[in-house]
Amino acid sequence: MEKIAEGFKGEKAIITPYNIRNYQANNPVTKQLYITHIGYYPKAQYHFRERINGTPENIFIYCENGSGWVEYKEEKHQLNTNQAFILPANEAHVYGSGRSNPWSIYWFHFRGENVSLFSSIIGKKIDLADSYKSRYKDRFLLFEEMYQNLALGYSPENLEYVSYCLMHFLASIKYLNQYREIKNVKEADIIQKSILYMKEHLEEKITLKEIANHAGYSQSRFNALFMEKTSYSPMVYYNQLKIQRACSYLQFSDLQLKEIAFRLGYYDPFHFSKAFKQEMEITPREYRKRYKE
Repeated sequence: MEKIAEGFKGEKAIITPYNIRNYQANNPVTKQLYITHIGYYPKAQYHFRERINGTPENIFIYCENGSGWVEYKEEKHQLNTNQAFILPANEAHVYGSGRSNPWSIYWFHFRGENVSLFSSIIGKKIDLADSYKSRYKDRFLLFEEMYQNLALGYSPENLEYVSYCLMHFLASIKYLNQYREIKNVKEADIIQKSILYMKEHLEEKITLKEIANHAGYSQSRFNALFMEKTSYSPMVYYNQLKIQRACSYLQFSDLQLKEIAFRLGYYDPFHFSKAFKQEMEITPREYRKRYKE
Protein backbone atom coordinates (compact mmCIF):
# COMPACT_ATOMS: atom_id res chain seq x y z
CA MET A 1 0.00 0.00 0.00
CA GLU A 2 1.41 3.41 -0.99
CA LYS A 3 -0.16 6.81 -0.57
CA ILE A 4 1.14 10.28 -1.17
CA ALA A 5 -0.26 13.73 -1.69
CA GLU A 6 -0.60 14.89 -5.29
CA GLY A 7 2.64 16.78 -4.97
CA PHE A 8 4.56 19.32 -2.94
CA LYS A 9 5.41 22.80 -4.15
CA GLY A 10 9.12 22.88 -4.93
CA GLU A 11 9.53 19.10 -4.86
CA LYS A 12 12.09 17.38 -7.07
CA ALA A 13 12.88 13.75 -7.74
CA ILE A 14 14.87 11.50 -10.05
CA ILE A 15 14.23 7.77 -10.53
CA THR A 16 16.88 5.97 -12.55
CA PRO A 17 15.79 3.61 -15.36
CA TYR A 18 16.18 -0.12 -14.80
CA ASN A 19 18.84 -0.46 -17.50
CA ILE A 20 20.91 2.15 -15.66
CA ARG A 21 20.53 0.23 -12.41
CA ASN A 22 21.78 -2.90 -14.16
CA TYR A 23 24.79 -0.93 -15.32
CA GLN A 24 25.38 0.42 -11.79
CA ALA A 25 25.18 -3.10 -10.35
CA ASN A 26 28.01 -4.27 -12.64
CA ASN A 27 30.30 -1.26 -12.92
CA PRO A 28 33.37 -1.81 -10.66
CA VAL A 29 32.93 1.60 -9.01
CA THR A 30 29.17 2.02 -8.80
CA LYS A 31 28.40 -1.54 -7.71
CA GLN A 32 29.85 -0.68 -4.30
CA LEU A 33 27.06 1.82 -3.53
CA TYR A 34 24.64 3.50 -5.90
CA ILE A 35 21.48 5.59 -5.91
CA THR A 36 18.27 4.48 -7.65
CA HIS A 37 15.91 7.23 -6.45
CA ILE A 38 16.67 10.67 -5.05
CA GLY A 39 14.61 13.73 -4.20
CA TYR A 40 13.56 16.55 -1.93
CA TYR A 41 10.05 17.17 -0.59
CA PRO A 42 9.50 20.59 1.05
CA LYS A 43 6.70 20.90 3.61
CA ALA A 44 5.33 17.56 2.52
CA GLN A 45 1.89 17.68 4.11
CA TYR A 46 0.05 14.32 4.12
CA HIS A 47 3.17 12.55 2.82
CA PHE A 48 2.70 8.85 3.64
CA ARG A 49 4.23 5.53 2.59
CA GLU A 50 3.40 1.98 3.71
CA ARG A 51 5.29 -0.96 2.23
CA ILE A 52 4.45 -4.41 3.57
CA ASN A 53 7.45 -6.01 1.88
CA GLY A 54 9.76 -3.00 1.92
CA THR A 55 11.74 -2.04 -1.18
CA PRO A 56 14.74 -3.67 -2.90
CA GLU A 57 16.78 -0.63 -1.83
CA ASN A 58 17.66 0.94 1.49
CA ILE A 59 15.83 4.24 2.05
CA PHE A 60 17.51 7.28 3.57
CA ILE A 61 15.28 10.03 5.03
CA TYR A 62 16.74 13.26 6.41
CA CYS A 63 14.36 15.67 8.11
CA GLU A 64 15.57 19.17 7.26
CA ASN A 65 12.83 20.82 9.30
CA GLY A 66 9.34 20.14 10.55
CA SER A 67 8.48 16.69 11.86
CA GLY A 68 7.37 13.25 10.77
CA TRP A 69 7.68 9.64 11.83
CA VAL A 70 9.00 6.25 10.80
CA GLU A 71 7.58 2.91 11.90
CA TYR A 72 9.96 -0.03 11.65
CA LYS A 73 9.89 -3.41 13.44
CA GLU A 74 6.73 -2.40 15.30
CA GLU A 75 8.46 0.63 16.82
CA LYS A 76 7.53 4.19 15.93
CA HIS A 77 10.28 6.80 15.75
CA GLN A 78 9.53 10.52 15.73
CA LEU A 79 11.76 12.45 13.31
CA ASN A 80 12.34 16.14 13.92
CA THR A 81 14.71 18.73 12.46
CA ASN A 82 18.21 17.37 11.78
CA GLN A 83 17.28 13.77 12.45
CA ALA A 84 17.51 10.94 9.95
CA PHE A 85 16.57 7.30 9.50
CA ILE A 86 17.81 4.60 7.12
CA LEU A 87 15.29 1.86 6.42
CA PRO A 88 16.90 -1.43 5.39
CA ALA A 89 15.99 -3.09 2.11
CA ASN A 90 13.25 -5.71 1.87
CA GLU A 91 11.77 -5.00 5.30
CA ALA A 92 8.28 -3.76 6.10
CA HIS A 93 7.97 -0.11 7.09
CA VAL A 94 5.64 2.86 7.27
CA TYR A 95 6.47 6.55 7.40
CA GLY A 96 4.75 9.86 7.06
CA SER A 97 4.80 13.58 7.66
CA GLY A 98 3.54 15.23 10.81
CA ARG A 99 0.11 16.85 10.56
CA SER A 100 0.62 20.18 12.31
CA ASN A 101 4.22 20.76 11.23
CA PRO A 102 4.87 18.71 8.07
CA TRP A 103 8.43 17.71 7.40
CA SER A 104 10.76 18.81 4.63
CA ILE A 105 12.96 15.86 3.72
CA TYR A 106 15.95 14.97 1.65
CA TRP A 107 15.68 11.33 0.64
CA PHE A 108 17.22 8.69 -1.57
CA HIS A 109 17.12 4.95 -2.19
CA PHE A 110 20.45 3.15 -2.43
CA ARG A 111 21.91 -0.29 -2.74
CA GLY A 112 25.23 -1.98 -3.53
CA GLU A 113 27.71 -4.59 -2.43
CA ASN A 114 29.12 -2.43 0.36
CA VAL A 115 25.90 -1.43 2.12
CA SER A 116 27.03 -3.51 5.11
CA LEU A 117 29.81 -0.98 5.73
CA PHE A 118 27.10 1.32 7.07
CA SER A 119 25.11 -1.28 9.01
CA SER A 120 25.81 0.60 12.26
CA ILE A 121 23.55 3.48 11.13
CA ILE A 122 20.85 1.44 9.38
CA GLY A 123 17.54 0.68 11.08
CA LYS A 124 17.80 3.32 13.79
CA LYS A 125 17.12 7.00 14.32
CA ILE A 126 20.18 9.17 13.78
CA ASP A 127 20.37 12.40 15.75
CA LEU A 128 22.53 14.99 13.98
CA ALA A 129 22.35 17.47 16.83
CA ASP A 130 23.05 21.12 16.12
CA SER A 131 26.42 22.54 17.14
CA TYR A 132 28.79 25.29 16.06
CA LYS A 133 30.53 22.87 13.69
CA SER A 134 27.64 20.79 12.37
CA ARG A 135 28.44 21.39 8.66
CA TYR A 136 24.81 20.96 7.64
CA LYS A 137 25.30 23.14 4.56
CA ASP A 138 28.24 21.03 3.42
CA ARG A 139 26.13 17.88 3.63
CA PHE A 140 23.23 19.49 1.74
CA LEU A 141 25.67 20.63 -0.95
CA LEU A 142 26.90 17.05 -1.24
CA PHE A 143 23.30 15.93 -1.72
CA GLU A 144 22.89 18.55 -4.45
CA GLU A 145 26.02 17.27 -6.19
CA MET A 146 24.48 13.81 -6.34
CA TYR A 147 21.16 15.13 -7.55
CA GLN A 148 22.54 17.53 -10.16
CA ASN A 149 24.94 15.00 -11.65
CA LEU A 150 22.13 12.50 -12.10
CA ALA A 151 20.01 15.29 -13.58
CA LEU A 152 22.74 15.87 -16.18
CA GLY A 153 22.44 12.30 -17.45
CA TYR A 154 23.66 8.79 -16.87
CA SER A 155 27.15 8.84 -18.31
CA PRO A 156 29.62 6.46 -16.62
CA GLU A 157 31.49 9.46 -15.23
CA ASN A 158 28.35 10.96 -13.67
CA LEU A 159 27.26 7.66 -12.16
CA GLU A 160 30.70 6.90 -10.74
CA TYR A 161 31.04 10.38 -9.26
CA VAL A 162 27.63 10.08 -7.62
CA SER A 163 28.67 6.76 -6.05
CA TYR A 164 31.74 8.37 -4.52
CA CYS A 165 29.62 11.26 -3.26
CA LEU A 166 27.18 8.78 -1.75
CA MET A 167 29.98 7.05 0.15
CA HIS A 168 31.12 10.44 1.44
CA PHE A 169 27.58 11.44 2.39
CA LEU A 170 26.95 8.26 4.40
CA ALA A 171 30.43 8.43 5.93
CA SER A 172 29.67 11.98 7.11
CA ILE A 173 26.93 10.44 9.26
CA LYS A 174 28.64 7.23 10.35
CA TYR A 175 31.82 9.11 11.27
CA LEU A 176 30.08 12.21 12.55
CA ASN A 177 32.86 13.40 14.85
CA GLN A 178 35.50 13.08 12.15
CA TYR A 179 33.27 14.88 9.64
CA ARG A 180 32.75 17.77 12.02
CA GLU A 181 36.31 17.97 13.39
CA ILE A 182 37.65 19.51 10.19
CA LYS A 183 35.54 22.60 10.81
CA ASN A 184 36.99 23.61 14.15
CA VAL A 185 39.35 22.15 16.67
CA LYS A 186 37.74 22.26 20.08
CA GLU A 187 39.80 24.09 22.66
CA ALA A 188 39.08 21.27 25.08
CA ASP A 189 40.52 18.64 22.75
CA ILE A 190 44.08 18.53 24.01
CA ILE A 191 45.20 15.89 21.53
CA GLN A 192 44.16 17.98 18.52
CA LYS A 193 45.84 21.02 20.06
CA SER A 194 49.04 19.07 20.55
CA ILE A 195 48.98 17.82 16.94
CA LEU A 196 48.59 21.40 15.74
CA TYR A 197 51.54 22.33 17.95
CA MET A 198 53.61 19.55 16.36
CA LYS A 199 52.71 20.71 12.85
CA GLU A 200 53.70 24.27 13.70
CA HIS A 201 57.14 23.06 14.88
CA LEU A 202 58.05 20.48 12.26
CA GLU A 203 61.12 22.46 11.25
CA GLU A 204 62.39 22.65 14.81
CA LYS A 205 63.59 20.07 17.30
CA ILE A 206 60.95 19.72 19.99
CA THR A 207 60.81 17.10 22.70
CA LEU A 208 58.07 15.08 24.33
CA LYS A 209 58.46 17.26 27.39
CA GLU A 210 57.81 20.42 25.36
CA ILE A 211 54.71 18.95 23.72
CA ALA A 212 53.38 17.69 27.06
CA ASN A 213 54.02 21.07 28.67
CA HIS A 214 52.09 22.76 25.86
CA ALA A 215 49.21 20.36 26.52
CA GLY A 216 49.40 20.99 30.26
CA TYR A 217 50.10 17.39 31.28
CA SER A 218 52.96 15.38 32.67
CA GLN A 219 54.91 13.42 30.07
CA SER A 220 53.59 10.07 31.25
CA ARG A 221 49.96 11.18 31.41
CA PHE A 222 50.14 12.93 28.05
CA ASN A 223 51.81 9.91 26.43
CA ALA A 224 49.02 7.65 27.71
CA LEU A 225 46.26 10.01 26.49
CA PHE A 226 47.87 10.41 23.08
CA MET A 227 48.29 6.65 22.66
CA GLU A 228 44.66 6.09 23.61
CA LYS A 229 43.45 8.63 21.04
CA THR A 230 45.76 7.89 18.09
CA SER A 231 47.31 4.44 18.75
CA TYR A 232 50.75 6.07 18.33
CA SER A 233 53.17 7.57 20.79
CA PRO A 234 53.53 11.37 20.47
CA MET A 235 57.06 11.25 19.07
CA VAL A 236 56.25 8.53 16.53
CA TYR A 237 53.30 10.66 15.39
CA TYR A 238 55.53 13.75 15.28
CA ASN A 239 58.04 11.95 13.07
CA GLN A 240 55.26 10.80 10.77
CA LEU A 241 54.24 14.43 10.35
CA LYS A 242 57.85 15.27 9.49
CA ILE A 243 57.85 12.63 6.77
CA GLN A 244 54.54 13.99 5.49
CA ARG A 245 56.15 17.44 5.21
CA ALA A 246 59.19 15.88 3.53
CA CYS A 247 56.90 14.31 0.90
CA SER A 248 55.49 17.73 0.15
CA TYR A 249 58.97 19.22 -0.27
CA LEU A 250 60.05 16.35 -2.53
CA GLN A 251 56.99 16.63 -4.73
CA PHE A 252 56.45 20.36 -4.91
CA SER A 253 59.86 21.98 -4.41
CA ASP A 254 63.36 21.80 -5.84
CA LEU A 255 65.06 21.63 -2.45
CA GLN A 256 68.00 19.24 -2.33
CA LEU A 257 67.81 16.26 0.00
CA LYS A 258 70.34 17.77 2.38
CA GLU A 259 68.29 20.98 2.54
CA ILE A 260 65.12 19.04 3.36
CA ALA A 261 66.98 17.00 5.98
CA PHE A 262 68.36 20.18 7.57
CA ARG A 263 64.96 21.90 7.58
CA LEU A 264 63.29 18.98 9.30
CA GLY A 265 65.96 18.55 11.94
CA TYR A 266 67.67 15.35 10.77
CA TYR A 267 71.35 14.84 11.54
CA ASP A 268 72.32 14.38 7.90
CA PRO A 269 70.86 13.19 4.54
CA PHE A 270 71.65 9.58 5.42
CA HIS A 271 69.62 9.73 8.64
CA PHE A 272 66.80 11.45 6.76
CA SER A 273 66.79 8.86 3.97
CA LYS A 274 66.76 6.00 6.48
CA ALA A 275 63.80 7.48 8.38
CA PHE A 276 61.96 8.24 5.14
CA LYS A 277 62.37 4.73 3.73
CA GLN A 278 61.28 3.17 7.01
CA GLU A 279 58.01 5.10 6.81
CA MET A 280 57.36 5.20 3.04
CA GLU A 281 59.13 1.98 1.91
CA ILE A 282 60.99 3.87 -0.82
CA THR A 283 63.89 6.33 -0.65
CA PRO A 284 63.39 10.11 -0.94
CA ARG A 285 65.00 10.06 -4.39
CA GLU A 286 62.66 7.32 -5.57
CA TYR A 287 59.67 9.23 -4.16
CA ARG A 288 60.67 12.43 -5.97
CA LYS A 289 61.21 10.56 -9.24
CA ARG A 290 57.84 8.82 -8.97
CA TYR A 291 55.64 11.70 -7.85
CA LYS A 292 57.20 15.04 -8.74
CA GLU A 293 55.01 16.86 -11.24
